[in-house]
Amino acid sequence: MEVYLDNSATTRCFDEVVELTSHIMREEYGNPSSMHHKGVEAEKYVRLGRETIARTLKVSEKEILFTSGGTESDNLALIGGAQANCRAGRHIITTKIEHPAILQTCAYLEDRGFEVTYLPVDEHGQIRLADLEKAMRKDTILVSIMHTNNEIGALEPIAEAGALIKKINPGTLFHVDAVQGYGKAKIYPKKMNVDMLSASGHKIHGPKGIGFLYINEKAKVKPINFGGGQQKGMRSGTENVPGIAGMAKAAELLYRNFDADVRLMYQLRQYFIQGIKNFPDVKLNGLEGTDSAPHVVSVSFRGVRSEVLLHALEDRGVYVSAGSACASNHPQTSATLKAIGVEKELLDSTLRFSFSVFTTREEIDYTLAALGDILPMLRRYSRR
Repeated sequence: MEVYLDNSATTRCFDEVVELTSHIMREEYGNPSSMHHKGVEAEKYVRLGRETIARTLKVSEKEILFTSGGTESDNLALIGGAQANCRAGRHIITTKIEHPAILQTCAYLEDRGFEVTYLPVDEHGQIRLADLEKAMRKDTILVSIMHTNNEIGALEPIAEAGALIKKINPGTLFHVDAVQGYGKAKIYPKKMNVDMLSASGHKIHGPKGIGFLYINEKAKVKPINFGGGQQKGMRSGTENVPGIAGMAKAAELLYRNFDADVRLMYQLRQYFIQGIKNFPDVKLNGLEGTDSAPHVVSVSFRGVRSEVLLHALEDRGVYVSAGSACASNHPQTSATLKAIGVEKELLDSTLRFSFSVFTTREEIDYTLAALGDILPMLRRYSRR
């Protein structure tokens, strides 16, 4: 049996997405900037994709900018936002548990004279609004807070943070990395005082290499790449038409049965957690129930190295992660686990299990049974 529980890293494409993108690459492959019929056909998919994504967020289609994925969206939001507003100040606020696409971009900006405040989180991975309020200053030009943590599924108080930011300084840009939240939570930037929001196609059963950045029409953001002036000059380069159409189709399908699908993922997550609790010497990182994301479970297994357990599960056909897939080629201690106060001896004993709309109870039962066989064996071996 093969069980894929690494959906926070990437997801399997919906069949309809595969069929649509394949059709476009074979039949409607024109450049959307071309003026002939093939170009018009391609531009139609770009326009419809923008409209579809905008509907899911309840924003205007002109506020959707297509990118190559979440990393580019995050880079554009932070660098473009900082450059456009640097005359008003050079202070930026983010959190200690952000994705590397945010943290490394903040480090880049610090090297160029910007000051960054990194907010701590509580033991569940959530920021404290009092810390955000204390960190806000007159020269704070940008705040970036993730919607859903990619390692433990912590949900941040985005609406409350947005209201607080705008109350203190209406001119401060508020960016939200929603790569793990989009498609699993109803996110409405206008109601939440969010000026920019990042998302990625391959996290929602769409293609890799495509994402979007919502930019409020009133927000000042400078482009960071230049060329043919596509997308009103904000992101030059020929649009990835199959990717855009595929991501939009995935979003359409996810939001069609949104409530039922999210409810099922929460049920499966809780079922898995209850099974995990039956094992000795395990620790759940993060909250249970609807106080956390519906698709992520972080578990520390005392006395077992995460890499060893990961490959032992792989031998049984179960695919999981030892942390953020984006940092897998450069192993390092998880900043998120350190930030929430996980014991030092458990930092290298933690796995992430992440679900999707394709996950079944039978797959979870199989995974729990595999863990029941593997854990005692590995612990006996580690004590020798």
